[in-house]
Amino acid sequence: MKKAVKSQRPVNLDLRTIKLPVTAYTSILHRISGVILFLGIAVLLVALGKSLASEEGFEQVKGYLASPLVKLVTWGLLSALLYHLVAGVRHLIMDMGIGETLQGGTLGSKIVIAVSVVLILLAGVWIW
Repeated sequence: MKKAVKSQRPVNLDLRTIKLPVTAYTSILHRISGVILFLGIAVLLVALGKSLASEEGFEQVKGYLASPLVKLVTWGLLSALLYHLVAGVRHLIMDMGIGETLQGGTLGSKIVIAVSVVLILLAGVWIW
């Protein structure tokens, strides 16, 4: 029996086993951090509105911020913000024509991850 179409498509389509380059991971994380920030802004605006509504509301929000769960969520939002900021600066640098090669992109991605990890850890120390 003869095949009608010769296919050059990849055989392995299991996303868990495909090896992606570091630049792909930084790009995916940049998008995920943007979505987290978009959703987190709603929570932060509700808390801001409640804290500005009255003195009792301010005290309630202040009490919530002392909770370990809220501190963890705050750290998560701050982590997303810091990563998104660092990756965004990398994109701005690349827009200026710096680091557009394959080696430059890989090095830039590694720098983004390293700087982000340091800033996220410092933010965790600051919050806790």
